[in-house]
Amino acid sequence: MMQTKRLIIDPVTEDDRQDYFTNISHDRKVLETFVCRYAETPEEVDLSKIIGNPDVFAIRLKQTGRLIGLILYFDSDGGSCELGYGIGSEYWNNGYTTEAVMRFLEYLFNEKGFESVRASFFIGNEASRRVMEKCGMTYDHFSEKELTYLDVPRDLTYYSISKTE
Repeated sequence: MMQTKRLIIDPVTEDDRQDYFTNISHDRKVLETFVCRYAETPEEVDLSKIIGNPDVFAIRLKQTGRLIGLILYFDSDGGSCELGYGIGSEYWNNGYTTEAVMRFLEYLFNEKGFESVRASFFIGNEASRRVMEKCGMTYDHFSEKELTYLDVPRDLTYYSISKTE
């Protein structure tokens, strides 16, 4: 478990189904930028690939313990990995994502031993770019039509940071 001033970052559990539904899979604003399958009801939410996955974590408010988002890493190749995150739109513009990413970067560098971390955002997602910049990440490269999401080819902009930065 990781903590910040206002957040807890820990594993996702079955008890998180309703919060995951509300803040991620049923929040259309979140799904514009965070790759996830839309769910119409909490029963449609499939947590089987998340629960027990050591690379995926809940972002929780300390005050309530409720899941407000996810943070994860993937595509690790030994020395580097990619970071991803999504937070319910109700919680946007409060600094929670920046706070979570800062702590998660510490975890990736100091506990997981990565030398560099990268993250990407869809063109137009300026909030995610600002989070990356606030966390010390800098522009790395642009990738045209790298990912098709919601039947639309998406351009991605990558930012990165090294352990020494």
